[in-house]
Amino acid sequence: MPQLNLDCEGPLTLNDNAFELCETFIPNGGKFFALVSKYDDYLADIEKRPGYKAGDTLKLILPFLKAHGVTHTTMREFSRKTLKVLPRAIEFLRFAKAHWPTFIISTSYCPYLEALCDIAAFPMENVFCTRVEIDAVSLSSKEEKLLRELAQEIASLPMIELPPEAQGLSDLPRESQEVIARLEKIFWEIIPETNARRLLEETNPIGGPEKARAVVQSLERTGLSSEEVLYVGDSITDVEAFELVREARGGTVSFNGNRYALRKAEFYALAPQAAALACLAMIFADGGREALLKEARAGSFGLCERLPDELSSYGKNFRFGLVETEDFEKLVAESETFRKEVRGEAVGALG
Repeated sequence: MPQLNLDCEGPLTLNDNAFELCETFIPNGGKFFALVSKYDDYLADIEKRPGYKAGDTLKLILPFLKAHGVTHTTMREFSRKTLKVLPRAIEFLRFAKAHWPTFIISTSYCPYLEALCDIAAFPMENVFCTRVEIDAVSLSSKEEKLLRELAQEIASLPMIELPPEAQGLSDLPRESQEVIARLEKIFWEIIPETNARRLLEETNPIGGPEKARAVVQSLERTGLSSEEVLYVGDSITDVEAFELVREARGGTVSFNGNRYALRKAEFYALAPQAAALACLAMIFADGGREALLKEARAGSFGLCERLPDELSSYGKNFRFGLVETEDFEKLVAESETFRKEVRGEAVGALG
């Protein structure tokens, strides 16, 4: 029996909940979040700073959300109001949980996953997500003012540029090096002098190695092996989970993924709706990774004819294949363009 381990934002939902929280509650919050996200990409993928992992953006932004009045209740109600799912995602989740052990492994805040689980009747005990205690921290009026001013400063900084071949800070443009130097001071010198440091110290986003650890924990519950896992992700936070499952010769699919996901997944899928996930899950259930290899080479998807009517059509332009057989840079361009078409330009551009 296979096991499904799914990222949430991308394969199942269209939101970037953290981006949207910033965009709504912080002035110029979209630019603010995009810059912090690029800083996260730099720390995790280029500098590879010890103790820092992809997805820690979600703890870096918390002091600023707190300073702008965001509470746990705010996060929960906002998530319920703004939740947007990929077409057929709810039908797919219901189908998947009825047939196989299925887990969602998401960097997103738990209030957002609670909203998805409510409408999909999916069990929260099968979800790994980022727990946050934003109400447990109190800020003085002086600290709130400082953090609001810093948020606006960050939003005004030039966007960090990360050349694909960059291996260290010196490989970045001079302007980007200067932006990173300022962010270093803000996050690791100024904020630690405020009570908001607790949000940095006590929040552990489910990203990078935490996602790989979540895969292991889910297998401990099911008694299955990594070879029996089909892992679907789309971003930098999925890299370590892809590596874990791929090394065990399980199935790894970049679903409308960006460069980071395509670099580590064995297979890619470009799809406008989540019914395609049901097709891939059925193929994997029939014969594991070897069945995916066969279908990727043939492109026939004959097994998908056994799906229920609501999942039998996976939309126009559905593509599935082996990453290694493609021109990588061309595939990255195509997948990232498709990603933006499906999720929107601003969200699709995030790491």
